[in-house]
Amino acid sequence: MGRGRVAATVAGAGAILLLMSACAAPQAGAAGTWGTDAQGKPQLVLADDGGLTGTDGCNRLVGSWELKDGTVQFGQVASTMMFCDGVDTWLSGLSTGRVDGSTLHILDVDGHEIGTLARS
Repeated sequence: MGRGRVAATVAGAGAILLLMSACAAPQAGAAGTWGTDAQGKPQLVLADDGGLTGTDGCNRLVGSWELKDGTVQFGQVASTMMFCDGVDTWLSGLSTGRVDGSTLHILDVDGHEIGTLARS
């Protein structure tokens, strides 16, 4: 293979990698901290690597997430099972999410919105 073909192949591979990283950009847009760390309030931290941590205001949450077709898909999310008097633990019912600007809309398994979290 001549130098010209090698350079063209390397340039083509670089262009493909650049396009693939551009396609991954929306994942990064959903990554971040949503909600507040105030006691009794819900919060989700969506890591760039697809990991999820947080709290429903009472129980700790840990799991995974990914962005598919503009929808945040929450994977296996485990939770502690403590009882906290006076805390609305609606976040424990999460199934999917949708980012709209600086708001993460959380939906249950039936696709109904159960709450929102503001980007921190």
